[in-house]
Amino acid sequence: MTSTSSETRPFRAVDLGTLAVMAFSGEAPDGDMPYLLAYSLGDGEGGPGASTVAIEELLRNNGLPVGDTLLDGSRQPSLPLTLLVEAGQAVVTMPYLNAQCVVPPEWLAAVGERGYAYFLFATRAWPEAEPGRPVAPESLAAFAGDEETLLSAAHVLLPARSLRG
Repeated sequence: MTSTSSETRPFRAVDLGTLAVMAFSGEAPDGDMPYLLAYSLGDGEGGPGASTVAIEELLRNNGLPVGDTLLDGSRQPSLPLTLLVEAGQAVVTMPYLNAQCVVPPEWLAAVGERGYAYFLFATRAWPEAEPGRPVAPESLAAFAGDEETLLSAAHVLLPARSLRG
């Protein structure tokens, strides 16, 4: 007879693999929407499967639901996830994650208009998207718009802050 342990293992940031954040904007019924996509390359010690488990644990530990729930960060003052927009950069911070990316002018205009970005943290690895290299729009649409990606990701409307107040 075998038994399973209900003991939870300690969080291992190394299992996340290489994390990256990408900014893009897209059309929405009420104007351009600024998006931030966080994802792993799945290159941690345990491969893509371990990255998925680690990201799910990271999100759960920070109160970010995975699935089709959209969390409004402006209504969650204790949310341990922040977005700073400054000098053409977006900086996303949460425990175990501090990532920044250069944002295109249309993204800056959209976030300036709305005051927030739609943050999507994919639990699914995306090894084809190498940080620092351009991603073809078709590849981005295929990954970020895929039902499997969307239903296994955290979705947050993340208020944008700046150093100027």
